[in-house]
Amino acid sequence: MRSRFDELARTALAEITPATSVGDLVHEVDESEGVVTLQYRSLLDGYPSWLWTVSVAQVDGEEPTVLEAELMPGEGALLAPDWVPWSERLAEYEAAKASEAADDEDDDSDEDDDSDEDDSEDDSDDDESEDDDSEDDDLGSDILHGGDLDGVDIDEPEDDESDDDEADDDAHDESNEDDAPAR
Repeated sequence: MRSRFDELARTALAEITPATSVGDLVHEVDESEGVVTLQYRSLLDGYPSWLWTVSVAQVDGEEPTVLEAELMPGEGALLAPDWVPWSERLAEYEAAKASEAADDEDDDSDEDDDSDEDDSEDDSDDDESEDDDSEDDDLGSDILHGGDLDGVDIDEPEDDESDDDEADDDAHDESNEDDAPAR
C-alpha cells in the first residue's frame, strides 16, 4: 500500500523515532474533510501490535501539513492496567489487613484449652522478665559503664579532704617547730 502522504508522514516520524522503528503502512483512514491518518506497524522491541500514527491535513490550494504523530496501541497491544488513585489503593490495603487480623483472631479462638493454660504460664514468665528489666532501669541505662557515664566517674566524693587537711596541719606544725626559737 502506498499513500500520497507517505513521504511526509515518514519524515515527521523520523523527527521522533529512528526510521528503523517504523514498519510498513497498515491503514490509511479519512478522518474528516481534509484530514487523513496513516498508521504504520511499530518495529520497536516491546511494542508488538502498536502503530505509529500520523495525521495529515490537506486544505485546498495549500501544501499538506502534519497535525500530529504518535505511537498508539493497536488491537491486542499490551497495555498498562487502569490507574487507580492512591486513596482507593490505600483503602483496599487497609481492608485486606483488617480482614487478615479478623481471620487471625478466629484462628486463635479455635485452639484447644490446653494451649490457653500454656499461654497463662508464658504470661507469668513474661511478667517476671519485665520486673527484671525494671530493676536494670533502676541501676542505670545502657550508656552507663560500670556506674560511670561515658568513662566519667560520677561516684560520691570521698572524705579524702579531711585526710588532706590533717596532713597539711602536720606539715604546718613541723615547719613552725623549725622556725621557733630555741628555749
